[in-house]
Amino acid sequence: MVDDEERIRSSLRGILSDEGFRVLDTGSALAVMDIVAREHPRLILLDIWMPDLDGIELLRRIKLCAPATDVIMISGHGNITSAVAATKLGAADFIEKPFSLAGLLASVGRVLGGGGEGAPLSHEADGAAVTRRARMGRLARGAIAQRTVASSIVVGGQGLHSGLKTGVILYPAEPNSGVAFTSLSGDVTIPARLEHVSDTGYNTTLSRGDFVVRTIEHLMSALHGLGITNLLVKAQGEVPALDGSAQEFCRLLGEAGIKEQAAAIEPITIKRPITVGREGAGREYIRLEPADHLIVDYTLVYPPPVGTQHAHFELHEPQDYVREVAPARTFGFVAEMRKLSAMGLANGGRLDNVILVDDERVVNTELRFPEEFARHKVLDLIGDLYLLGRPIVAHVIASKTGHSDNLALLRRLQETL
Repeated sequence: MVDDEERIRSSLRGILSDEGFRVLDTGSALAVMDIVAREHPRLILLDIWMPDLDGIELLRRIKLCAPATDVIMISGHGNITSAVAATKLGAADFIEKPFSLAGLLASVGRVLGGGGEGAPLSHEADGAAVTRRARMGRLARGAIAQRTVASSIVVGGQGLHSGLKTGVILYPAEPNSGVAFTSLSGDVTIPARLEHVSDTGYNTTLSRGDFVVRTIEHLMSALHGLGITNLLVKAQGEVPALDGSAQEFCRLLGEAGIKEQAAAIEPITIKRPITVGREGAGREYIRLEPADHLIVDYTLVYPPPVGTQHAHFELHEPQDYVREVAPARTFGFVAEMRKLSAMGLANGGRLDNVILVDDERVVNTELRFPEEFARHKVLDLIGDLYLLGRPIVAHVIASKTGHSDNLALLRRLQETL
C-alpha cells in the first residue's frame, strides 16, 4: 500500500489485515520498486498523488518490471480522465477518495477474484466474437448462456450533451449481476434498469442520489446486440459519444473478447400484443408482438430533406447487429442544435460525431445507409429495451417514437411480467 498519508495507510492496513491479508505499506514512492522486487506482492494500492514521484509514472514502472502484479489506483482528486489514463497503463481498477469500506473491498475482491467465470471466446476486431460458443443463435424461447467480457476495456471520448472529456471503464462481472454503472469511488452503483431512469429528453439517463450517468443508450444497445448480460461500467457524468453510433463499442468489446458463463438467463417473451400510443398511418405509436427472435420495424417521419424512412432488422446472431445497426449514427438539425445548446444539451456535438442536417441536405458527412436515420432509431430502441435487464424476444413495430415512448412501452410490459 503506497500513500503519503499515514492516517490512510494505518486505516487501510487495519481493515485489510482484518480481512486476512498480509499488508506492507510505505509513504515513499521511491521505496516501492525495492519492495516489489523483494516481496513480489499480488496487489498494490497506489495513491495517484505522491510528493516524490507521480503515481501514474510509478504505475508505468511497476507494470514494466512486474506486469503480473495488479495495481489499484487511489486518488483524492480523481476524474475519469485520470482513471482512463491509469487503466490504459495497466491499472486493474481506479478508486476515488473518499471511498467506503464496502467500495474498497469490492474492488479488491473483483481484482483478486478475476471477475466473472468461464472460458474466453474468440477475439474478433469487428465486435462479433462469433465462434460456436459465442454465437447467440436464434433467441428462441428458453434459457441462453449469460456472458461478460474477457478483460477490462477503456473507452475515452467526449460527452455528446455535456461537451466534456469523459470515458468509461468496462469490467467483467459475475453471473447474475447484470449491467450496472458505478462511480469512481465505487460507493454508488446503479443497475441499468428501468426504475433508475431519471430522464429521457434527447438521451437516456440513469441516476441514484447524486450519481448521474447520461447517454447510456448506445452502449446498452451494443451490449444487447452482442448478448452481454453481465458488466460493471465505471463512469463519471456521461458515456462518451465516440462517432455517434455503437460501432466503436462493438469493436472494443470484440477485441476484449466475450465469454460465456456457467449460468443461464431467460429472455423476456411476449404472450400477447402490447401497444403504447394510437396505431395508424402517420401516428406516433410503438407495439410489441410475439415472435421467436428480436425483430424491429421502425418508421421515421421528418420534413424534407429527411422525409419518411423505414428500417427492418432481425437479430439472429451478434454479427447481424454489428453489420446492420451498430454503424448508424445519431443525427441532428442545425436549427434544433441551437435550441439544444440553449438548454445546455448537445454541447459536445461535433462534425465527426453527429449527422448534421440543414433545410436542404446533410452538411457534414456521407450516409452509411440510405435509411441511416431510421436505423439509428432502431439502435436507440434496442438499447432502451435492455433496461428490463434481460434480452427481449419480440416483434417491435414503432412509428415516430423516441426514448420516452420506449420507456412507456417497457413500463407497460413490466406490468405484465
